[in-house]
Amino acid sequence: MARIFDGHAYCFPSLRGPAGFSDPDVFRRHLQHAIAGHYQPVWRARDHAPADASGLVEAAPSPRRDNLDSVKDADFRAAGNGRFEWTVGGEDYVKQYLPPSIADMEYPADRLVAEMDYAGVAKALLHRTPYLGVGNEFIADCVRQYPDRLLGLAHVEEWLVQADPAAAIGKVERAVQQQGLSGLQFLPPQLNLYGQNGPWDGAGFRPFWDGIAGLKIPVFFSLKDRDDSGRESYLNELRTLTRWMERYPDVTVVLTHGLTWRLFVDADGIHLPDEVWTPFANPRAHLQLLFPIALGGMWDYPLSPVRPVVEACVQRIGANRLMWGTDMPIVLRFWTYRQNVDFIRGYCDFLSPADMDCILGDTSARLLGVG
Repeated sequence: MARIFDGHAYCFPSLRGPAGFSDPDVFRRHLQHAIAGHYQPVWRARDHAPADASGLVEAAPSPRRDNLDSVKDADFRAAGNGRFEWTVGGEDYVKQYLPPSIADMEYPADRLVAEMDYAGVAKALLHRTPYLGVGNEFIADCVRQYPDRLLGLAHVEEWLVQADPAAAIGKVERAVQQQGLSGLQFLPPQLNLYGQNGPWDGAGFRPFWDGIAGLKIPVFFSLKDRDDSGRESYLNELRTLTRWMERYPDVTVVLTHGLTWRLFVDADGIHLPDEVWTPFANPRAHLQLLFPIALGGMWDYPLSPVRPVVEACVQRIGANRLMWGTDMPIVLRFWTYRQNVDFIRGYCDFLSPADMDCILGDTSARLLGVG
């Protein structure tokens, strides 16, 4: 068995502070918008009655629904124990987005490494999302603390790229060449928050992408449906990714989180249209397998309906382009870290030993150039 490499984990600073933003209020709006749109349930604090997040953002089909301007004044706060709270009409409401073990609303490197030790995970790659903080310094510091255990991805504010592509390239270049980070994570849905609803491979992005291609680093794309059309919007994002790879055929690409599995769930399981496999005709395209974070609240351990999907991914893409990840520590609201490992190791018995080694670590290690 190869050493286990978690290809998708997080560390983050206190969510009660600015989290790398120059304006703490802008960070609060990012966080509030993200928590409002997440499918975790809401309850009323005084009696635990089911509620909703309508007090946080304007309701669809408001034209501002996907924009930061849709955020309402609701005394939104990172309360503690993984909970976010807000007040509307004198009533307090709660959403448990993080697991209760995140008591102080931060997750430094030592906590992740302690979980890795217990679960038998050798290395982890730290991912990025603005609602858990921007700026590369915090992630670079985590990597410096544990250089043999942690790697990290760089991030640049997507909404600033078109206005100043040279500055955006410079930020990524510094993160990779001076701060020791290992690739770029790019999240197109963040563009919508600033009214940039067009494709992210358009002319305004090309100077940036030309510069990134020159750095010879992997690019991790986090795609989702960017409007109310659901599946069609997501498939359009996969078409954009395919065009992007045709323009930059020498860049290694990773599609994070998987294939937005929830869009393709029905009463019988997960049914993927043929078009989702199109990007993987490119041999430099890789896919992360993160099922528990997406579906752990829908189906019980060990996610039996997912087994055919894992088999399909191996057959259609190849285990040498599949990367196991967890979304630690957020996934702890459903499964333990060791259960995440055992889902592949113990319940995907159709995998050959070589395929299992690829998925659990070898693919990530090869892609990131580590032993």
